[in-house]
Amino acid sequence: MKLLLTSAGVNNKSIHDALVGMLDKPIADSNALCIPTAMYGHPWVGPGVKTWEFISGNSENPMVNLGWKSVGVLELTALPSIDENRWVPLVQETDVLLVSGGDALYLYHWMQQSGLAELLPSLRAVYVGMSAGSMVMAPNIGEFFVGWTPPSGEDKTLGFVDFAMFPHLDHEMLPGNTMAAAEQWAAEIKGPAYAINDDTAIKVMDGEVEVISEGHWKLFSP
Repeated sequence: MKLLLTSAGVNNKSIHDALVGMLDKPIADSNALCIPTAMYGHPWVGPGVKTWEFISGNSENPMVNLGWKSVGVLELTALPSIDENRWVPLVQETDVLLVSGGDALYLYHWMQQSGLAELLPSLRAVYVGMSAGSMVMAPNIGEFFVGWTPPSGEDKTLGFVDFAMFPHLDHEMLPGNTMAAAEQWAAEIKGPAYAINDDTAIKVMDGEVEVISEGHWKLFSP
């Protein structure tokens, strides 16, 4: 899997260059699918204006509006109700998946229910996550980030990487996302954990993990 796990999208040159390198071709020649599902589960976002802004490329977080050859929408909550032949080939052929922020557990639930979770490891596409779209790749997210409660009642997520993520570190609009809060969160995580600010991303290719940053971040080791 080729993963670019961001806090707030492709919002600086270093993260942009990393994405282009992972694509192996220009963005203008690449086809994208955006996945807004996580937004519906978040109490501050939900359906409405923010979801439209993400899908339409009018969001302040650069994802859909990077100049792709084409952009489609893959809404995970709809997939269980349609035949797999309608959407699986589309996902298999796309160059990149752009996965929005929102609620990581809600996203995990619908990745499982839709069948996308099982499909992801076989895809050639670059997976670009933002906030919850990145956090869902971890084994778990930690109690700090639990909002929507899944049927299991657990904070378990996909586990495609062996580390957890604390995004939006020291964000001015999120006064609770301090380094002290991140340290307390990390103490409860069973495994390595990264706290990253919005100018930082984590690139994962062939099992190799690289931090891409024009900001600040910290790795907490168990």
